[in-house]
Amino acid sequence: MPTRQPRRAPGTRDGRFAVLDPATGEAFDEAPDQRPDELDAVVARAHKAWRGWRADPVARTSALLAAADAVDAAGADLAPLLTREQGKPLAESYAEIARTTARLRYFAEPVPGPQPITDGRPVRSEIRWRSLGPVAAIVPWNFPLQLASAKFAPALAAGNTVLLKPSPFTPLATRLLVSVVSDALPPDVLTIVTGREPLGAHLASHPGIRHVTFTGSVTTGRAVARGAAASLARVTLELGGNDAAILLEDVDPERIADRLFWAAFRNCGQVCMAVKRVYAPVRLCSQVVEALAQRAKTTVVGAGLEPGSQLGPVNNAPQLARVERCTAQALADGARAVTGGRRLDRPGYFFAPTILADVPYDSPVVTEEQFGPVLPVLPYRNIDEAVEAANDTGFGLGGSVWGTDLDRAEAVADRLECGTAWINHHAELSLAQPFAGIKESGVGVAGGPWGLYGNLRPFVVHRPEEERP
Repeated sequence: MPTRQPRRAPGTRDGRFAVLDPATGEAFDEAPDQRPDELDAVVARAHKAWRGWRADPVARTSALLAAADAVDAAGADLAPLLTREQGKPLAESYAEIARTTARLRYFAEPVPGPQPITDGRPVRSEIRWRSLGPVAAIVPWNFPLQLASAKFAPALAAGNTVLLKPSPFTPLATRLLVSVVSDALPPDVLTIVTGREPLGAHLASHPGIRHVTFTGSVTTGRAVARGAAASLARVTLELGGNDAAILLEDVDPERIADRLFWAAFRNCGQVCMAVKRVYAPVRLCSQVVEALAQRAKTTVVGAGLEPGSQLGPVNNAPQLARVERCTAQALADGARAVTGGRRLDRPGYFFAPTILADVPYDSPVVTEEQFGPVLPVLPYRNIDEAVEAANDTGFGLGGSVWGTDLDRAEAVADRLECGTAWINHHAELSLAQPFAGIKESGVGVAGGPWGLYGNLRPFVVHRPEEERP
């Protein structure tokens, strides 16, 4: 298929904004900077398109399967563009595209038909599932394509139309994705809007939107919920995490080091359900630190388009500044950078993969979500102390327990206050499972049939049994 990348231009003009390459820190393209007052017309078109789209589930299935095939075919165009604006290594961009197409195919199954209700009364009752209407999907910059599809695939499958807003840091690959997917859809069923704030806030609060699904920070998520409340729109909020990994006494640090390291550092640590802190028994803590530090020292850091790069840059300057602040505060609190701990002396937003030891439990790098290539390793004296520390956070997305006694590891995992707990691995999700956090990690459920039903409403019909003459 022909390449359909957005038109390149040297700088920002009225009505457009610059998109930066995080490997250089310089602008390489631009995207439309749409105004909030343009949303009325866009939402009206989505509402009009909804009338036809919701009526034919068989056509929806065919369209989603065709969309998946089209994304597969466009991979060679999508992957380099995604790497250029997000920073991740090219292989990870291809993996993100594969996950995007898999999600489209997963949700291509038709919506369940009417479900009878049997309650012993002489009445025939059944539940019929109906779509909601236009859905606003607001997506962050860490996995722009994968998270976009996680929102629009189930929404479209349910018969809704979608207005998709990507992060201003990563609009280009998402624009191309929507262009490719839209070739398989009727007009205005999937629409992309790009721009800087307050565009997202206006979209979330627009009275024509019936469901707002958002991934991002807790602060912004609260604002999204307040905006959606004005029209009583449904909200699904995934607001990040501060996942803990607890290592048990019987663990072999060297054996798990590779899995544990990449569970923390994949995508430069910019994963909501990455390992953000490790709790190791006092007896093993130094071995764990050394094993992880050795991986950090030998990891190849470079631009995502450079062959051999294993870890790219932090995506944007504000996030890099946050990583620097968290690390500097930890060092000021008495922590020791076993390796890394600094920004790399090269263009772009590169930060050396960092392993921290001797970190106080109350340091911000432990209590907050650093969302970067920094990992604190903390000692514990007994398992109750470790579980209490792991749960001592406002977040509740995921967690993991590592050990050779699987029954004991599962018993410890059952004590974690989070939405998903893994044993001897971390942050691995199947398309069929629910994904949800507790506490400040969010509201609502994504993934699997729960993600589909989150985009539907029940409609109940009662009728009496046929009367006999």
